[in-house]
Amino acid sequence: MKSPIQKRYEFVFLFDVKNGNPNGDPDNANSPRMDYETQHGWVSDVCLKRKIRNYVSLVQTKTDGSPEDGYDIYVKERSILNHAHQRAYDALGLKIEKKTKAEEKNRIADQARQWMCQTYFDIRMFGAVMTTGVNCGQVRGPVQLAFASSIDPIVSQEQSLTRMAVTTVEESEKQDGSNRTMGRKEIVPYGLYRAHGFVSAAFAQQTGFSDEDLELLFESLENMFDHDHSAARGEMAPRALLVFEHDSALGNAPSHKLFERVTVTKKPGVEVPRAFSDYDLTIDEANLPTGVTLHRRI
Repeated sequence: MKSPIQKRYEFVFLFDVKNGNPNGDPDNANSPRMDYETQHGWVSDVCLKRKIRNYVSLVQTKTDGSPEDGYDIYVKERSILNHAHQRAYDALGLKIEKKTKAEEKNRIADQARQWMCQTYFDIRMFGAVMTTGVNCGQVRGPVQLAFASSIDPIVSQEQSLTRMAVTTVEESEKQDGSNRTMGRKEIVPYGLYRAHGFVSAAFAQQTGFSDEDLELLFESLENMFDHDHSAARGEMAPRALLVFEHDSALGNAPSHKLFERVTVTKKPGVEVPRAFSDYDLTIDEANLPTGVTLHRRI
């Protein structure tokens, strides 16, 4: 097992969307998520984590289609989590019986938890609650993401759609036009979003999150949109990834103070932004706190 990271990190991630829905809200007919008091758009942390998982699953795959050792994904479509938990018990030869004492059960769950962290990248990164059914314990992940919020208010525009094809012979024989079913989707003409991320060296000691894992996380943020295109999401692209690296595990400065050094504002004369070039990105690199280094990856 590789050594866990020894330093704390924070990062600012900017990305934009053009003519798409970056994150539909299932509580509102899949309209783009937003803060209805300010009209600023949102993209949930869960949405961003899904894209990271998908990218890792794509690039960490063997020629036979199986995941590379240590890079399986725990939370994926239609996965049965208790089956994943049982894998740990089977791999380690663990078994809990009725007569097993509580102390021994905890020891077994701890062994299973360690195996799960070593096997599943997203558990090692984001953590997981694995106490359902087959008990593998729970662990808090070193990587946490906040909701992304758009720099400016967004406008969701509803688009009507028609279909040319039909599903049955009966529909094809209709002459009244009712077979051309109307549909709808909502898009954001343009939105620039900002997300903050946190990487804890202290929690990495529990999961084994390594420097190689950290590099894969940043690589995912840089490339994940290129493998996630769809009609619904339009054009999405990363625009900046600014990483604050501390020279200690506990950190050398408050994260919010570091985030305040990164500002994004509309350029003079721009009323309605429609491109990243309509914004000025300003990074205050002067007199960074002692022990903090800023890396601009994008």
